[in-house]
Amino acid sequence: MSLPPVNRRHVLATGAALAAASALPMAQAQATAWPNRPLKIVVGFPGGSSPDLMARTIAEPLQQALGQPVVIDNRPGAGGNIGAALVARADDDHTIGLMINGNMTIAKILNPAATYDPLTDLTPVSLLAVAPLVLAGAPGTPADPRAFLQAARGSGDKWNYGTPGVGTVAHLGMELLKSRAGLGAVHVPYPGNPQVITGMIGGQIQMALLPPGLAMPQIKAGKLHAVGVTSAGRSAVVPEVPSLAEAGLKDFQLEIWNAVAAPNSLPKAHVNRLAALLADIVRRPEVREKILNQGWAVAGTSAEGLARRIKADTDTMAAVIRRNNIRPN
Repeated sequence: MSLPPVNRRHVLATGAALAAASALPMAQAQATAWPNRPLKIVVGFPGGSSPDLMARTIAEPLQQALGQPVVIDNRPGAGGNIGAALVARADDDHTIGLMINGNMTIAKILNPAATYDPLTDLTPVSLLAVAPLVLAGAPGTPADPRAFLQAARGSGDKWNYGTPGVGTVAHLGMELLKSRAGLGAVHVPYPGNPQVITGMIGGQIQMALLPPGLAMPQIKAGKLHAVGVTSAGRSAVVPEVPSLAEAGLKDFQLEIWNAVAAPNSLPKAHVNRLAALLADIVRRPEVREKILNQGWAVAGTSAEGLARRIKADTDTMAAVIRRNNIRPN
């Protein structure tokens, strides 16, 4: 028996509504299934560099946690800013970046021509790891930390310090150190830290801020000596080296760091999920050991924790840049 026309329309409408209702959870599940294809980590440095090693350390456990491939895309150049700019412009919701301090703090302040602004174009995800720099002294300078700083003060502009370039953390950090310690040493930029070390051993420069992984082999070999580390206290990375506070320089703290950032278009839910996963991954004993062997101490913060660190470091370094009118070459 056929239904009256009005009842037939009612049945059809009811069926359509039920079909739509049953499809809604599936559509919602598909919309929230993220990532749904490979996640790309852009690294603005070449393979084998410290940021590249950090990215590869987290890639495999992150891939397991997300259930999608995680691929590393090395885009070296401009101190990591080329890669950072690519991340800032990404709109696929599947691109993040492994960054260093400068990429997420003073890039635009140091160089107004930079094609991205880290404070508005990038979203903080997690601070992965931190490390102090080692203030190293050249042969012939006092080995005692307090005597070294006293000699540096008394030498005025007759002492030189080396860095791997204008606007690097080592450069800005030394200018900050000069203002805090009353030093007058003159900046000598080099192409990279290996050349800085050669210049120190050769007597062209008297001091430099160096990453622990580069400084400690030279110090242990007796070619350089350690004045102190730039962390607030002794660092787990080089526990045998005193802090600069122990040498009499109070309230001085400067660290280099690696962090993960995303385009500011990445939804907050994805950012928070990534931050939680990364904080867990870097604290796993086997991952923590790998990171320590690379010369870093694990941090593993929330997105908000990284944002606070960015603000503090930006304020400090921006003041150094403006006070000294520093511009990239």
